[in-house]
Amino acid sequence: MPPVIRLEKLTKRFGSETALDDVSLEVHPGTVFALLGENGAGKTTAIRIMLGLAEPNSGRTEVLGLPSAARGMEIRQRVGYVPESPTLYEWMTVEEIGWFTAGFYGGGFLPEYAGLVDQFKLPPKKKIKALSKGMRAKVTLSLALAHRPELLILDEPTSGLDAMIRLEFLDSMVDRAAEGKTIFLSSHQIAEVERVADVVAILRRGKLLLVEPLDELKARVRRLTLTLKDGAVPPEPGGTILSQRFKPRQWQALVRDVTDEQLAALAGHDAVENLEINTASLEDIFVAYMQGDGVCDDRRENAVENLPQEV
Repeated sequence: MPPVIRLEKLTKRFGSETALDDVSLEVHPGTVFALLGENGAGKTTAIRIMLGLAEPNSGRTEVLGLPSAARGMEIRQRVGYVPESPTLYEWMTVEEIGWFTAGFYGGGFLPEYAGLVDQFKLPPKKKIKALSKGMRAKVTLSLALAHRPELLILDEPTSGLDAMIRLEFLDSMVDRAAEGKTIFLSSHQIAEVERVADVVAILRRGKLLLVEPLDELKARVRRLTLTLKDGAVPPEPGGTILSQRFKPRQWQALVRDVTDEQLAALAGHDAVENLEINTASLEDIFVAYMQGDGVCDDRRENAVENLPQEV
């Protein structure tokens, strides 16, 4: 099936600052796709271009097979969108804002919205201005879902919400994906993303560092802890070192694509007293890519020279 979202060599600059730098990716139907990055990485800029709300300096985007630059209005009518800071008419009630929004979508919107209001236990007669932040988030999500979009775009959707509401929100996203819908989630809440994502992309200062199925990514990265013999220098582990830390007689590293044979050789090396191998979390991997563009082999010699101090 064709991708639901396609970004091709997307570049966006604001004056001398580059928000997106030659970014290309595809999002396929029925997946929860998570775009990860620190604040200011370019995530919201990418979403605005996808929705036809901003124009790139170069490159192009398609959403639901439609070019964003030429058919942004149609895309926005077909997509459910939850921005980080949604704007709601605070003088309206929960019920009234549903009636108002239904005018943009037609027949089936109101019954679906009423069902979502009931599902999320929202008070229909209460004014938006009297709602908690969590309830406002649920109103925004209800409005985004009521026309049953095949694509839902979420920009930092759980920011500022309490833990129980975040879990409820994320579980509802998994349910949507199980129905064959597609979720595009932009976030820096890594633990939450790990709970729900099928595919992750990491964006750092406008550059795309990776796009990979989450299960495959975690299977390819391991956390190694080597206990070294007195005065020994850690041997090369093989694979690609994403991050590393030195302590007296100990070397900890996050390593990608190291083979079982290389691990066996490492465990049996003369310099190694003990080798501990653990699965890396998505947060471990994300932090490593944020700190070093995903590769730090070229820094290893300098780090080794500083043993036994921690670096």
